Amino acid sequence: MVLNGPNLNRLGTREPDIYGASTFADLVSACQNAAASHGMSADVRQTNDEAELIGWLHEASDASTPVILNPAAFTHYSYAVRDACAMLTAPLIEVHISNPAAREEFRHTSVVAGVATGTITGFGLDSYVLAFAALARR
Repeated sequence: MVLNGPNLNRLGTREPDIYGASTFADLVSACQNAAASHGMSADVRQTNDEAELIGWLHEASDASTPVILNPAAFTHYSYAVRDACAMLTAPLIEVHISNPAAREEFRHTSVVAGVATGTITGFGLDSYVLAFAALARR
């Protein structure tokens, strides 16, 4: 599962100086291609709803499905998302298109990172591609 949090459906129009010109459709395509290159499939989802994201994390936990997660704004404050991530029974890779540590102070803390297998940030859509490579090695 490739799960994406709030506002990522606005890629391509949302702050292109930070997030680039690629659209969410481009992200889906990049993930599907990266997954296929490693003999995997990608179920790419996006939501602006915290409860829906938590439900998907529960689904992944119950099925022992690896997760690539861009929690977006939930990264910095959602202990509910963090707790759902802690229940995962397969690897969790946290990804970010930009580098949160190089941005505003409030973005420097990830409540998810402490329960993630690893974190990949700052490489644009390649953050997701790198996450698939990491999963393939595990």
